[in-house]
Amino acid sequence: MLNKWFFKHIDNSALIVFRIIFGALCFLEAAGAIFTGWIRRTLVEPNFTFNFIGFEWLQPLPGDGMYYYYAVMSFFGLLIMVGYKYRLSMIAFTLMWSGTYLMQKSSYNNHYYLLMLLSALMIFLPANRYASVDAKIHPEIKSNAMPQWCRIVIILQLFIVYTYAAKAKLYPDWLNTNVMETLMRGKKNYFLVGELLQEKWLQYFLAYGGILFDGLIVPLLLYKPTRKYAFAASIVFHLFNSFVFQIGIFPYLSLAFTLFFFPSEVIQKLFLKKKTHYDTCEIIIPKTRNLFVSVFFIYFIIQIALPLRHHFIPGDVLWTEEGHRLSWRMMLRSKTARTTYWIENKANGKRFRLKLREHLTKKQVRSASAKPDVIWQFSQRLKDHYKANGMDIAVYLDCKVSVNGRPYQTLINPDIDIASVPWHVFKHSPWLIPTK
Repeated sequence: MLNKWFFKHIDNSALIVFRIIFGALCFLEAAGAIFTGWIRRTLVEPNFTFNFIGFEWLQPLPGDGMYYYYAVMSFFGLLIMVGYKYRLSMIAFTLMWSGTYLMQKSSYNNHYYLLMLLSALMIFLPANRYASVDAKIHPEIKSNAMPQWCRIVIILQLFIVYTYAAKAKLYPDWLNTNVMETLMRGKKNYFLVGELLQEKWLQYFLAYGGILFDGLIVPLLLYKPTRKYAFAASIVFHLFNSFVFQIGIFPYLSLAFTLFFFPSEVIQKLFLKKKTHYDTCEIIIPKTRNLFVSVFFIYFIIQIALPLRHHFIPGDVLWTEEGHRLSWRMMLRSKTARTTYWIENKANGKRFRLKLREHLTKKQVRSASAKPDVIWQFSQRLKDHYKANGMDIAVYLDCKVSVNGRPYQTLINPDIDIASVPWHVFKHSPWLIPTK
């Protein structure tokens, strides 16, 4: 039964159109990073980047290297769009995007993580079987059909993202609009809508509307009677996010996902009028079906489990951020910090205050003042830096953090040398003081 469900062939119009849009968006994301100054601010100006722990060997290329890196990545986006050397181009883009994602987290964004996952999934999808250069050069690969699992993996991945995003919003500061008020405060000068965004009734509408949208959008798109209304709501929701929050390609990528919810006949008639619609529903079970089904379930078990891990770590994830990353916890809180680093020379016990801007960019200072994992990494880097200059040091912090405008509280135990403690991936770090 499972084999028939996974391997029944369906029309591939949605996947073909999605590949074209996906490639175009990959190109725009990479090229846009060059022209908007994102690369300069995030990867060129810093002396180093705060990589994901365990990927310390990943650091930006020197000089103008990262500009060339992104130019090559944008080129692979174009190759994906036109479907030339699709598999190779998709692998190259995935590796390059994963590299730049893992090498820095000052600009951490769930959408970047989603693009990494989608890129990896797209490697295995037969998205170049129609309307591609590959299909023109090699007519034998041309096809109007795809296995149904190609549609299932996209929808299931999307369902996981939205469901966890909705679940994460169910906490007091979101429900009483403290978070939305903080987010909108910085939009006050927006043309036409700035003052409107400060209205309390609108903030309540956006807060609760966000929960309902994230929690219901996938089921409503799957259900035929509500599909058109859900699609209209998606357009409004994502264009609003694009304008107000300026989150890159994600709103448009999310709209592209809706291709997989509409009947393939509709997609084919709208976008691929010369294409013959496939409706044979042939079932072709590959010899590697057992391996495929195993990998499928393992992948999605991991996707379901990762966002749950913070429940098994003591403390409030909004405060400690242990289990925060890779969990679809999007735009949930605002943090400000008052942090001082004290460097102690172990040889004589003398302390001095570290001037953060001598080591970090303005953006990095914000991360190294409030985010525990970045604080720990910076402390290790400081220890290595001073050791190279012949000084054995300890690093102590006076770190007070405010979440969503609440009173400042101490985050880091000021009596612990952060440079000498280990980092725990799936355990609570005892040098983090619980919130009151």
